[in-house]
Amino acid sequence: MFDAYQAHWVALFALLMWAPLQVAADSEEEAPSDWALWKRLHQISYDEESDDIQRQIIWETNLRMIEKNNDEFRFGLSTFNMAMNKYGDLTKMEYKLLLGATINGPINRRGKVASAQTLRVNANRLGLTNVDYRAQGYVTEVKDQGYCGSCWAFSTTGAIEGQMFKRTGRLVSLSEQQLVDCSRSYGTYGCSGAWMANAYDYVIHKGLESSDTYPYTSADTQPCFYDRSSVVTRISDYRFIPAGDEQALADAVATIGPITVAIDADHPSFLFYSSGKIFTSLD
Repeated sequence: MFDAYQAHWVALFALLMWAPLQVAADSEEEAPSDWALWKRLHQISYDEESDDIQRQIIWETNLRMIEKNNDEFRFGLSTFNMAMNKYGDLTKMEYKLLLGATINGPINRRGKVASAQTLRVNANRLGLTNVDYRAQGYVTEVKDQGYCGSCWAFSTTGAIEGQMFKRTGRLVSLSEQQLVDCSRSYGTYGCSGAWMANAYDYVIHKGLESSDTYPYTSADTQPCFYDRSSVVTRISDYRFIPAGDEQALADAVATIGPITVAIDADHPSFLFYSSGKIFTSLD
């Protein structure tokens, strides 16, 4: 955005040198606002002018929050940067609808709890101080859940993709949409969230197709198109990491691979997080 404005300023300067003042004034009036540029960038429009005005107010409120945090970051008062993104016109309540982990209901405990001691011993044996599974080929491309509370499905497939690569050497993007469409009988709720253990139970019984044969739609209104003949992977079981044990989580990441997790993302500051080593909620 800065480059766009810089280019416009240079062009305007040339007009001021060679054209009447009225031409410069007309050019300034035609310059798109930040709001208009944001809508154009994300291809967003509204049916009614009243909706546009209301969304602009929400967007400007979010922008002020972002700018305030980034001013504090520059002076060392915040540990992370924030940036406007395509969700900038959402209220806090609307953002909550995109959060897809449901863990307050009955939690499926089919999987056993892993031994923290065993995880620690294995981690010590390997002597790892850090690991980047992206560099090792365990991680697929960055994915976007869109306007659907399906993070639980992405968390599930991400961990299984890593284990599939570890076992076979093949990195395959697995189908989140299959989980969204087909696993409701196992206790999941499509775009309204789910507990990942229930998704694992589904994969144990049905397996997963790839995202090539069952692509993501960011909606839960279509029927299940599961095709058993297109399944590319299955799992036999899963394990829980001891609750609240950060060392056990670190040891599991170091020795097993990418781990399925749920985090508390119920904060606008998390929605607009851009960079920084430490995230601390602002609200």
